Amino acid sequence: MEDARRFAKLSPVHEATDNGFPDSSTNDPQIAIANPTPNDPPWNSIVAVLAWIASVVAIVIVPSIFLLPYVVMQKSALAENQALGEFLQKDPTAIILQIVAIIPAHLLTLLLAWAIVTRMKRFSFKETLGWNSGGMTWRHYALIVVFFFAVASVVGYYFPDQENDLTRMLASSRTAVFLVAFMATFTAPIVEEVIYRGILYSAFQRTLGAGLAIVAVTLLFALVHVPQYYPSYATIGLLLLLSLILTLVRARTSNLLPCIILHTIFNGIQSVLLILEPYVKTADATIEQTARLFFK
Repeated sequence: MEDARRFAKLSPVHEATDNGFPDSSTNDPQIAIANPTPNDPPWNSIVAVLAWIASVVAIVIVPSIFLLPYVVMQKSALAENQALGEFLQKDPTAIILQIVAIIPAHLLTLLLAWAIVTRMKRFSFKETLGWNSGGMTWRHYALIVVFFFAVASVVGYYFPDQENDLTRMLASSRTAVFLVAFMATFTAPIVEEVIYRGILYSAFQRTLGAGLAIVAVTLLFALVHVPQYYPSYATIGLLLLLSLILTLVRARTSNLLPCIILHTIFNGIQSVLLILEPYVKTADATIEQTARLFFK
């Protein structure tokens, strides 16, 4: 009788998959997840970390592949004039190729994420990551955005941005500005949120607990962006704040969709400002010149 009771308790978790074998996707290979949720995903922390590493490698390797034919064509010029590193940072065409190559890198990352999240179409991508509002309303989004940009304005006033790889890239051509603005608004928020607040946080909060998961994901997100913004410490600090806000939203709502929406709003506003920056500077210069003539 006792054996029968034990079997009855175990039988629900040993659910057979389509091929007749138990699912072994969780940390405990004998526990099956028949209906995964954002806080109980069908992958563990090791898989999550490997997915994160793969996403970083893709951002490094894919642009190198795109650049290779162009670099080979410019070999003679390189030998005579400048080192490769300097060439890649200053040549407008090389910069554009590096930016464009981020798109296939993002697509490859999303494909990998889809395979992990859905277990090759066994689970719903949206339901597993959390595609609901989680209680977030547009008032919440507005308050968070206003808070962040208020902090950013104060930080920018006292600690002006320093030149970094991104600013040099944007200064190379207007084409680079438009390409960066496009990716920052339409691809980066989805890809980064799926990896960090989706795959990484979902696994970490189950293994480490919500507190440590928030800290780990916040730091990893900021760490990956450091080379791009160094030595602009103010920008890195704001990026750390942004990562913390997004991770706290994920923890509070238990859904990924609010993080994607917030990230898109943040990047979209910055992209619009980036595109309008030359016109704003021109308008400021015109106003200043007019004022000088008027008060002369």
